[in-house]
Amino acid sequence: MYLIFDTETTGLPKRWKAPITDTDNWPRCIQIAWQLHDAMGHCIEHQDFLVRPEGFNIPYDAEQIHGISTALAAAQGEALAVVLEKFNTALAKAKFVVGQNVGFDLNIMGCEYHRMQVDTPLNSMPVLDTCTETTASLCQLPGGRGGKFKLPTLTELHQKLFDTPFAEAHNATADVEATTRCFLELLRQGIYTADQLQAAPDYVSQFQAQNPDLVAPLGLKHVNLKKAAAKLVEQTKQQEQTTPPTTSEISTELADAPVVHLHNHSQFSILQSTISIKKLVQATAEAGMPAVALTDHGNMMGAFHFVKEIGLHNKSLAQRKQEAEAAGEIFHHKPIKPIVGCEFFVCEDHSNKSQKDNGYQVVFLAKNKKGYQNLVKMSSMAFTDGFYYVPRIDRKIVEQYKDDLIVLSGNLYGEVPSKILNVGEHQAEEALLWWKNQFGADFYIELMRHGQQDEDHVNAVLINFAEKHKIKLLATNNTYYIDQTEANAHDILLCVKDGEKQATPIGRGRGYRYGLPNQEYYFKSADEMKQLFADVPQAILNIQSIVEKIEPFELAREVLLPKFEIPKEFEHPSDATEGTNHGENAYLRHLSYEGAKKRYGTLTEDIKERLDFELQTIEKTGYPGYFLIVEDFIREARNMDVSVGPGRGSAAGSVVAYCLWITNIDPIKYDLLFERFLNPDRVSMPDIDIDFDDEGRGRVMDYVIKKYGSSQVAQIVTYGTMAAKSSIRDTARVLDLPLGDADRIAKLVPNMSKLNKIFGEDEKVLKQKFRAEDMELINQLLNISEGDDLEAETVNQAKVLEGSLRNTGIHACGVIITPGDITNYVPIATAKDSELYVTQFDNSVVEDAGLLKMDFLGLKTLTLIKDTVKIVKAKHGIELDPENFPLDDVATYELFQRGETVGIFQYESPGMQKHMRDLKPTVFADLIAMNALYRPGPLEYIPSFIRRKHGDEEISYDLPEMEEYLKETYGITVYQEQVMLLSQKLADFTKGEADVLRKAMGKKQKTVLDKMKPRFIAQATAKGLATEKLEKIWTDWEKFASYAFNKSHSTCYAWIAYQTAYLKAHYPAEYMAAVLSNNMNDIKQVTFFMEEAKRMKLKVLGPDVNESYYKFSVNKDNAIRFGMGAIKGVGHGAVKTIVEERKSEGPYRSIFDLAKRIDLRAANKKAFENLANAGSFDCFSNTHRAQYFYDEGDGVTFLEKTIKFANKYQENKNSAQVSLFGEASEVQFPEPELPACEQWGTMEKLAREKEVVGIYISGHPLDDFRIEMQNFCNGTVAYFQNMTPLINKEITFGGVVTDVQHRVSRQGKGWASFTIEDYTNSHEFRIFGEEYLKFRHFLMISNFVYVRAFVREGWTNRETGKKGEPRLQFNNFQLLHDVMDAYAKKLSIQLNIKGLTEQKILELKDLLKMHKGKHNLNFVVYDDDDELKVELKSRKQKVQISQELLNELQNQDIFYKLN
Repeated sequence: MYLIFDTETTGLPKRWKAPITDTDNWPRCIQIAWQLHDAMGHCIEHQDFLVRPEGFNIPYDAEQIHGISTALAAAQGEALAVVLEKFNTALAKAKFVVGQNVGFDLNIMGCEYHRMQVDTPLNSMPVLDTCTETTASLCQLPGGRGGKFKLPTLTELHQKLFDTPFAEAHNATADVEATTRCFLELLRQGIYTADQLQAAPDYVSQFQAQNPDLVAPLGLKHVNLKKAAAKLVEQTKQQEQTTPPTTSEISTELADAPVVHLHNHSQFSILQSTISIKKLVQATAEAGMPAVALTDHGNMMGAFHFVKEIGLHNKSLAQRKQEAEAAGEIFHHKPIKPIVGCEFFVCEDHSNKSQKDNGYQVVFLAKNKKGYQNLVKMSSMAFTDGFYYVPRIDRKIVEQYKDDLIVLSGNLYGEVPSKILNVGEHQAEEALLWWKNQFGADFYIELMRHGQQDEDHVNAVLINFAEKHKIKLLATNNTYYIDQTEANAHDILLCVKDGEKQATPIGRGRGYRYGLPNQEYYFKSADEMKQLFADVPQAILNIQSIVEKIEPFELAREVLLPKFEIPKEFEHPSDATEGTNHGENAYLRHLSYEGAKKRYGTLTEDIKERLDFELQTIEKTGYPGYFLIVEDFIREARNMDVSVGPGRGSAAGSVVAYCLWITNIDPIKYDLLFERFLNPDRVSMPDIDIDFDDEGRGRVMDYVIKKYGSSQVAQIVTYGTMAAKSSIRDTARVLDLPLGDADRIAKLVPNMSKLNKIFGEDEKVLKQKFRAEDMELINQLLNISEGDDLEAETVNQAKVLEGSLRNTGIHACGVIITPGDITNYVPIATAKDSELYVTQFDNSVVEDAGLLKMDFLGLKTLTLIKDTVKIVKAKHGIELDPENFPLDDVATYELFQRGETVGIFQYESPGMQKHMRDLKPTVFADLIAMNALYRPGPLEYIPSFIRRKHGDEEISYDLPEMEEYLKETYGITVYQEQVMLLSQKLADFTKGEADVLRKAMGKKQKTVLDKMKPRFIAQATAKGLATEKLEKIWTDWEKFASYAFNKSHSTCYAWIAYQTAYLKAHYPAEYMAAVLSNNMNDIKQVTFFMEEAKRMKLKVLGPDVNESYYKFSVNKDNAIRFGMGAIKGVGHGAVKTIVEERKSEGPYRSIFDLAKRIDLRAANKKAFENLANAGSFDCFSNTHRAQYFYDEGDGVTFLEKTIKFANKYQENKNSAQVSLFGEASEVQFPEPELPACEQWGTMEKLAREKEVVGIYISGHPLDDFRIEMQNFCNGTVAYFQNMTPLINKEITFGGVVTDVQHRVSRQGKGWASFTIEDYTNSHEFRIFGEEYLKFRHFLMISNFVYVRAFVREGWTNRETGKKGEPRLQFNNFQLLHDVMDAYAKKLSIQLNIKGLTEQKILELKDLLKMHKGKHNLNFVVYDDDDELKVELKSRKQKVQISQELLNELQNQDIFYKLN
């Protein structure tokens, strides 16, 4: 006997795996139907019962699905006890329980039996389910988990078996009939085995004989429950007569009532809202609302920005009010009160991460600063302890931090509304009472009206609850965008968040996506809100009571420093009681003077005066602790052998910092100013940024965490926003615009531009802002946006989304240190890639929020210097001290003079190299000045600076008094410090005033400058200086000072540059090895620096197991040896075992010796193979690379045999078998025989090197054609990555063919895709038609080709009229080998008259005689200073242009040009 049954319930369980004894978890049964069939499928009985709800009601959402209302079930239902008894009777007759996805129904009924304490055989009976992997394989529907077939629904199974659909009625009788029919048909088709059916072997065949045809429906009549429920509602309405109509007229009382939006989400609800904080405040002001709340999902990232923005708005309002009153005008606008809140996810247990529970969304608002502090605590705990899919809290946390908070019941996902919809009104009421008991009069019931049926149902219940329990109602609007027109853009944003297409329908379950049901979630006006809630006026009137409860508070405050432990003898009794810093100031003074004695030896009056001035300023501003904290971890860094930079920024102007070894540049020697760092007249937080070597930076951070505790140290969050191009690409993905079109549109946006700046501007303004070629692209973009197709929609929606927060990250170097637990000061979160906490406030506001921010910067150059010092010590035994390199080293300045600054910190760009060659620096001051001048703006003063240095331009000073400070820069104002010093000298400005002047000029603060100018002129004139000269000086300053640079920073970085140049000049191989090591992860940089090493006549050798280390090194022959760490697949472990064994037991004699000696657990087969491919075993002279990979037909390579041999050898050695005489037995294993095979060709060798290292090591395939590439090509393959700028131009380029695919089109025509690679890049080309037939013979792998290609405009699409991507026309292919002969016509030798000597002329004459030929010869003699050049043509002598001749000219540093 088979009992097939189905139930309808009040909803779904929260936990599917909960036991049936968990009565709170499992929903209630409200309908059950069953059919009892005998072994041959005949129906014995069928029953259908509605169950009377006792002590619960049927939730709205469940009623929407099956149509059974509480009223219908109460009117027509049976008592549960009766139903259970009848079901038990039926179960007693059955052998099997059958159903579709029957596990759910078994749990529902099992729990009902448990509730009634009735025994039942139900949960112990054998089960047959029609929804299994077997039926999934039968239906073969895609979309299952893990690539399997999807489990079929009842409809899908019915369709498969009977070829007719069955609309799931969600009526238990209909579902049971369909399930029965499907089950019997599955039985008839032999899907169930005799074993599963616990029957005789011939049972299935007997059943098939009895039921030869498709199983027919039983033909029961089913009641339409939805219609029955609706009919009942209609009858009830008629009995109750008519209810009074609701009014939509706004009463006078309501008309004057203020409306405030208390439920708003900003962009900080990541990818869920398009509202920026600025827009929210603006919309509130425009709507004339007296307050506004910010209630982001689970986080408080926007809180500080929100309060700050409203503060700025109110400040400007106060100013405008003042101006209006002064003008006798009436000013209506009122300030806005910020209400800081958060919409928390409140779950059952925030610490339980074994199952997904996103909880209910409940709104909390802070009444005051203490309430805000409680929000911070809850938000922090939600991330640090409760994060699981979303940041969560629970009721225990709410109870702990409920003080000074107002709670709103929330939207439809709030606990009370959600339970009304999904669980039951009884449970919803219980939840409501819990919140009321916790918050009393500070708990409000939210009413929302977005025009949704489910919302209307909830509101009716909530209004009843409010009346019953005397809880105030509140009219709110769930705001996700400002204007209703932004609804579509917001929907796209939600799709971006979930990775969905907008075309996917909104709904629940597979095949659907999340989205808001309509376009009503915008920032409604006060009138719209009043109109919506005219029938519930108290909901509007109650808003005022919330606004009155809010006490505005500021989040900005003074920086709070962590307490620094000072020695007992410096402690001061008043510090603990009065909060003073006497002890810290005394200790800082002690350390500073002790350091000064070491730094200066004798302390002159000037030094003492400067120290005292600085210490007094530090004491006055209250930051001694800051200096002590920094001094402490910098001292510790040096103890840990971490390199510390000489300083950066204005901190280098402090003598105290210099005496504490925080900085390493003497400010007195270089005229660096302390007031530039810490203004004595204006208290502002000092900011010391510290450079550490990038390898040691982490250790310093670990020390700080250990010292102050992980609960007091955090990293800083960063917000990733949607830039113009990414907003276009994201929008295109959601709207399903083809990828190519999306990419093309994104490329129309000029780099670093914003869509809103392009679209909001006049054409004239755009032309001023952008270059002509950019304007062409912008016009295309503007034209696209004016269309009405998908491309236009993409651009227009992307405009709205631009600037939205897309994700969060971690600030690369910023660290926060607080005096106590960090959550007492700011909300925190966690991040995937950091063990530290992360502040929810970003870098722009953490200091304003009162947090001490330290920047621990990793500077690669410091690691580079450190590595060079190590290599020099290892090779030469010399202990270098970079801090004490002499500043007058001739070789170092000569290196700068030659412009050989590749790899020199901050001086390596081609432009800087040219200026160095022209300037020919001789003193350190020249380097400082060039570091300051080489940036946009002051760049134009460099030629004048160079001419003045060389005496080619007169050095003049407006006043003789200025020479003292301008002499070192040849009369040009280069530094801000010069302006500060001169303002003090000429006009007796105080140090503080001088700094204010510097800041005002740098930031072009016109109002400040206008106030300071008369004082400057008056005070300077009083000293007898000429007014007209002073006017000129001021005008020049205004012009220069916005360009003038911070000398402190420039000096520090010039010093690092000098150190690197000193090392390059004296230890070139060691320095370049360190440079290569520090760029190991960037293969393009490695290639670049290898070229520089070659130019320096340094050999760069490939990796070698007998010489290489992890990093690049220098061998005994002064050649740079490749680091094994640069080889892919060879990790730290493998290199470590190779190097350590080599150090202790000497070099390896053969591949067998290496394999036997190293730890084979650290070096696996992949490591061996890649070492061989990179040439690391080339030192073993009896083997070559091809042999390692040779397979003699047994499927095992020689390298694998070697590793097996070594493993056996080591196993035997480790087993320590001891002979009778106590000696370790030497079991001899024969070494594998070296296979005889051919060596690889050059291209094979180089290709494998590139595969494992990313570059060619032992050479480059194009090295033989370098001159052809330089002289006869006007482009590289990199040009073809963006062909738009090349339209209508012919490009000639060369390279090696690395891949070719010959194809045939559908029309039967041949074409090819081929890849050409040059020195820097590779690109895939396609060639078709006639061109393919003409040039196909050049398309062979390893061919060196020279190509002429013309870039044409793309084809025009006839339908849209738009042009496609530009296309290539191949005009010619040649072999690079033939290029020199074909194109070299003339050699022009260029000679600088300054370097022209008789000896040089004779050497050149001899060289040209050796290379006589048929090509014309020209000379160009030039003089840079007088800007003259003379062209001389050789009539008689001709030369043969060849590689040898050109190489020799290069070796003699003679410049030449071909043709």
